[in-house]
Amino acid sequence: MTRTISIFGATGSIGDSTLDLIRSDRESWNVVALSANCSAEKLAQLAREFDAKLAVVGDENCLPELREHLSGSGIEATGGAEALVEAASRPVDMTVAAIVGCAGLAPTMAAIEQGNTVALANKEALVSAGDVMTAKVAEHGTTLLPVDSEHNAIFQCLQGNDVADVRWITLTASGGPLRERSLDELAAVTPEQAVAHPNWDMGAKISVDSATMFNKGLEFIEAHHLFPVGLDRLRIVVHPQSVIHSMVEYRDGSTLAQLGPSDMRVPIASTLAHPRRMDTQCEPLDLAKIGELTFFAPDEERFPATKLAREAAHAGGGAPAVLNAANEVAVAAFLDGQIRFTQISAIVARTLDNYAPAAPQSLDDVLAVDTEARRHASAMLEPA
Repeated sequence: MTRTISIFGATGSIGDSTLDLIRSDRESWNVVALSANCSAEKLAQLAREFDAKLAVVGDENCLPELREHLSGSGIEATGGAEALVEAASRPVDMTVAAIVGCAGLAPTMAAIEQGNTVALANKEALVSAGDVMTAKVAEHGTTLLPVDSEHNAIFQCLQGNDVADVRWITLTASGGPLRERSLDELAAVTPEQAVAHPNWDMGAKISVDSATMFNKGLEFIEAHHLFPVGLDRLRIVVHPQSVIHSMVEYRDGSTLAQLGPSDMRVPIASTLAHPRRMDTQCEPLDLAKIGELTFFAPDEERFPATKLAREAAHAGGGAPAVLNAANEVAVAAFLDGQIRFTQISAIVARTLDNYAPAAPQSLDDVLAVDTEARRHASAMLEPA
């Protein structure tokens, strides 16, 4: 049976992997909408290749270029924040929500309100708007499938089991490219060093988040909303090989772990085929070749991000949205050479200390908290 799909963030790493899977199974999918922040030429090429009905750029300034590249194709081209929401409001069987950052909040919410299936790769959406978003999922009967390798692993390990029987959910973290650096060495890390992830091919922002461990902190908060076992039953372990993507321990002492190659096509394929399985071209896992799997407790002195995220999750209210917004500001400043690597966590911590809003009750509330948190964080930026 052919299904319809829209992919938001089509030119990023998640979009690339999703379209690669669809490319190998074209008869099963009709592509309705593809989006990118800009990347007009690449977006147009993808829209033509997959015969999309609509192509959308988040940056409206890129719309003329997109229209030029799509000239004569018959593919509709639109741009801007409202255009993204309108595109996400078009009913499809599955929406892949892979826009990075809070820019993906409104279109993700619009997709949820269609009541079909949303494959969520935008962790900031659940971090900043977890309670609002999960309420919308329940209201509209939407199927929410996690794309992140860790949450997808947990989702698979929970299948056929009752969350009441869960003793622990363990999120694994690679530790990133800087895991063995001292505090002094971390202060001198360059953006090029921070984005050089040893296992995964990801965008710059997500790669920096992995290096700081904020990626795992955000995933901790996200897991709290996806898997309601309680914050005290969630934990993080550093696993440099990135072979075990997460684990669930049950009250009888059994631990189920999902293993696989460091290839995002694996968890994406799990969502595309759910509740079945599909073929992929991923390299089979060779445990004998890997040789050993190692595990370490997080070092929250050198990498305080997980501690900050855990505290924000326990504080609740608007704290997770503040943490996410401040981190986005700080990461952008680091990548731009404005601040040192170690200042990322410091700016997030100071923003959380200085701004404690009430719990958002709507998407507008979330966006207001996000804006104000960004203002606080931006005021703290200092030269590197």
